[in-house]
Amino acid sequence: MSVSVVLKIIGGILVALVVAAGLVMTIVPRFLDRIYYRGGETDHYDGARFFNPDGDADTTRTPGGGGRAGFLWRQLTGSDGRPVWPTAVPVAASKPAARIDGDRMVVTWIGHASVLIQTQGLNILTDPVYADRAGPLGFGPKRVAAPGIAFDDLPRIDLVLVSHNHYDHLDQATLKRLWLRDHPQIVTSLGNDSVIGQTGARAMALDWGGNATLTAAGLQDTSTDIRCDPDSWCPGDRARIFITRNHHWGSRWFTDRNRALWSSFVVALPGGGNIFFAGDTGFGDGLWPAEAAAYGPIRFAMIPIGAFRFAPGQMSSGSHVGPAEAALIHQRLGAARSMAIHWGTFRLSYEGYDTPPRMLAAAMRCTGGTGFTAERIGVPFEVPRYVPPVVPPVGFVQLPPVPTRDAILRCLDTPAVKALR
Repeated sequence: MSVSVVLKIIGGILVALVVAAGLVMTIVPRFLDRIYYRGGETDHYDGARFFNPDGDADTTRTPGGGGRAGFLWRQLTGSDGRPVWPTAVPVAASKPAARIDGDRMVVTWIGHASVLIQTQGLNILTDPVYADRAGPLGFGPKRVAAPGIAFDDLPRIDLVLVSHNHYDHLDQATLKRLWLRDHPQIVTSLGNDSVIGQTGARAMALDWGGNATLTAAGLQDTSTDIRCDPDSWCPGDRARIFITRNHHWGSRWFTDRNRALWSSFVVALPGGGNIFFAGDTGFGDGLWPAEAAAYGPIRFAMIPIGAFRFAPGQMSSGSHVGPAEAALIHQRLGAARSMAIHWGTFRLSYEGYDTPPRMLAAAMRCTGGTGFTAERIGVPFEVPRYVPPVVPPVGFVQLPPVPTRDAILRCLDTPAVKALR
């Protein structure tokens, strides 16, 4: 074979490779993109993608700086000087009761943002994830703590809250199993119903400020329905779910960023104080906790404290609150009792395994508050009945205002806290 023929063959192969690469660069991003929601523009939706009305700059930066490819490589290889995590931790798994009736409230942390709340005959489950890895196609951070309740030991689930579409919060396989077994009512924010629907399950998706009422017949969108006085309950109403703002972002791939909305939730029950689920969130403008508290006094809240450190000494990231901000959120909610979530299950950042709860304890001492603790996975605990606060008498001298974020950080600027990696 002559040299010229060989060169022509090589040239043809190179041209084919260039064309193939061009096709991949053109087709793959569009293939990986998804249109989860279509609707009119709002103060947090531009007609194509959702955004944080209090600013997005802090959620678009790569954690720790540098490019996304470098960040992913450091995550995969562990070449970032991060403290060593255990490969597995002991979990005292439990088997819950079938139902908890009356005003009693029993809570079991399953792990990460998955929590079972049992009260008034309802079984409520948040962001259920039973996957061994939090990522697509079997990749992603591996679970170090087994679920605190085995899937087959879950009681019949009535209501599921799904905060957004990240893999550590929206696990399609788990949702499919729940749907086939229990057909629970699923509430989420706009666009995530499309992702959930891929499993065959059905979900009601609502915008921030929307609400649904759980009745004996199922869910009803009551966002604009004045079926009852807003301050009363209709016969047969079991719970009212409010979709509330937080500060985050969403994506299942690289190019479908913010095609679906993220949210927190308030669950109002017929008496006894509300339940608040923060989902996954950064601090943002810090005003959204008060917006949730406006729906009524909060008996129990679930607030994230982990995945906040991507550089030495970092105390929070744009998408994730750290313990200092979490303590401030607890106070701004006015929650009687809060539990720490989003730590100690999947390793998503660079802080040590037990740094979040230890730092939370220090932050709570700085605020002078009580009622916000980290609990053990799989160990159920009772949330006390809600007792309305005593109204101060006329002329009563109020306590000092809730400390600011900067004040808490100054309080935490100690050798003991700095030693927490």
